[in-house]
Amino acid sequence: MSLPTAPTVLQVIPDLNSGGAERTTVDIARALIAAGGTALVASQGGQMVRELEDIGAQHFTLPVKSKNPITLWKNAGLLSDLIRAQDVDIIHARSRAPAWSSLFAARRTHIPFVTTYHGSYSQSNAVKGLYNSIMARGDTVIANSKYIADLISDRHPFAKDRITVIHRGSDLKGLAPENVSALRRQALKDSWGVPTGRPIIMNMARLTSWKGQKVLIEAMGTLKASGVTAPIAILAGDAQGRDGYVAELKQLIADWNLQDQVRLVGHCADVPAAMALSDLAVVASIEPEAFGRAAVEAQAARVPVIVSDLGAVPETVLAPPDAAEKDRTGWRVLPGDSDALASTIKTALALSAEDRLALTGRGLTHASRNFTVETMCAKTLDVYAKLMNR
Repeated sequence: MSLPTAPTVLQVIPDLNSGGAERTTVDIARALIAAGGTALVASQGGQMVRELEDIGAQHFTLPVKSKNPITLWKNAGLLSDLIRAQDVDIIHARSRAPAWSSLFAARRTHIPFVTTYHGSYSQSNAVKGLYNSIMARGDTVIANSKYIADLISDRHPFAKDRITVIHRGSDLKGLAPENVSALRRQALKDSWGVPTGRPIIMNMARLTSWKGQKVLIEAMGTLKASGVTAPIAILAGDAQGRDGYVAELKQLIADWNLQDQVRLVGHCADVPAAMALSDLAVVASIEPEAFGRAAVEAQAARVPVIVSDLGAVPETVLAPPDAAEKDRTGWRVLPGDSDALASTIKTALALSAEDRLALTGRGLTHASRNFTVETMCAKTLDVYAKLMNR
């Protein structure tokens, strides 16, 4: 993949800790460099900075996570200086607070401004609507699902003609179980303290209330009460400072006496190994997923998946009534319904080897056709090329 020109692109994101927007930032930086461009990222820092720099991108530490109006204005000046010093051609913002600073910097320096609408963003009043609207003010507005494209059009009609849908992409080759060594699997399993022979239910999500970890814990409690005690639910995610929420999860585990059925393991750096160990993946979100990377990664890794039925789920996981039973790639349950989740977990874990193979084969085909990192990167670089050539 190459570009007709070799642009310098500055991506701006609050931090580079775990998350879909952060992973996409690194993926696009890698693709940009491979195409002959220059990749710059401004953020407050985080655990993925080293990976970013290892691929040849430059990172600039700026306080772009702050929502303080004075800091936002100061960041606009800092970004303007960076754009001039580095001869930046395009600035690409991936979150609301830094997007406001990026817009001002783009206008001052007369370069294109791109946004990616990564979340559904709560919008309860006019002030919140104005704050959110920055993500629809890009010269190109990237929506990471059709669900989000429709939401942008509904909330910000002025942006309709500038929206392009680019689904988030996953590294299918890296997620393939045959590419994960036995050593990596065993190292992760040992670190989690999971005994051999116990089915693993994987919940890969940062620890925040809307991701629904409490629903999964309650479902595990329901399973235990019905005599199903073998499965172990792994809650793999970074708390990102939400100590109060972690304490609530631990208390709920204790209340249900699930110390042997639920593990809080923190951030997982080796997602392919985690998926290779998993018998089932669960996405238990209680608010709409803008895309739902965890569900796609599960399908790419040939793991059966259960998701909450809201947001972009009809795009990422095929299931009745939107798809025929023969085309099913996973299950959808009502968000927040722990009893329904428990029942569906039973169904999924009881699949015959033949039915499991057929289901996961359909999931892999679905992911391969629609959600590869290569497709995502190619479409994003095409956005950059069009802006450079206009």
